[in-house]
Amino acid sequence: MASNLKTKYKKEISPKLIKEFNLGSPMAAPKLQKIVVNMGTGDKLRDKKIKEALIADMAQITGQKPKVQQARISVAGFGIRAGQPVGLTVTLRGDRMYHFLEKLISIVLPRLRDFRGVSKKSFDTAGNYSLGLSEYSVFPEIDITDSRVQGLEITIVTNAGKKQAFSLLSELGMPFEKDE
Repeated sequence: MASNLKTKYKKEISPKLIKEFNLGSPMAAPKLQKIVVNMGTGDKLRDKKIKEALIADMAQITGQKPKVQQARISVAGFGIRAGQPVGLTVTLRGDRMYHFLEKLISIVLPRLRDFRGVSKKSFDTAGNYSLGLSEYSVFPEIDITDSRVQGLEITIVTNAGKKQAFSLLSELGMPFEKDE
């Protein structure tokens, strides 16, 4: 089943952006390509019980089983050997991506304490937006009583430049902070 956000993008947002940026083709319209959700876990993945719990939590949040990322090189200062598990990652595309973004915008971000909007400065030069959450317990699927305090990074990848990506995310409903 298609997300409300996806149908809104196809029917309203895409034509509006084509007109706003004077694009010749509908294929040139700014669009979301994928959402990457990362969780750096450090040495927590060495304990089997914690590893399974973190994988289950991330699978609940994203609707997809995460991939365990391994260290590519050894770093003696951090006590890491090449091949050791250091994080979890999920790449969302298509309907799952739109469902996740809709949940993030309408449910998760408003639940953050003292939330006044996300930063407008988190765009990279390619028009991708990165957002960090200090703990993932703000997601409604997570039972707060037995969850661990663990951070989460969300990267929204677009096919547009900074200006077009900002307009795209604004139209999709991303709550950017107000200018003072």
